[in-house]
Amino acid sequence: MMSYQVLVSKKVAKQIEKIPDPDYTRIKKSILDLGINPRPAGCKKLEGREGYRIRQGNYRIIYDIQERIKIVAILDVGNRKEIY
Repeated sequence: MMSYQVLVSKKVAKQIEKIPDPDYTRIKKSILDLGINPRPAGCKKLEGREGYRIRQGNYRIIYDIQERIKIVAILDVGNRKEIY
């Protein structure tokens, strides 16, 4: 049961598609899981900008939670060396 709607922009969807398996599958699952729990263990509130991040292997998923309307917007996904 998803309590939040997860929104992924076209730009982010293209970034995710370029990621090879098994990371692709794990990242996809992590993003879907944010719909159930938008603040999982290990998520960090970002400093200096809006949003949160979670790590999935060598990748980071940057997202924002819009609490009032129950939306998790995925802002960026990429290798943690290049993400910020």
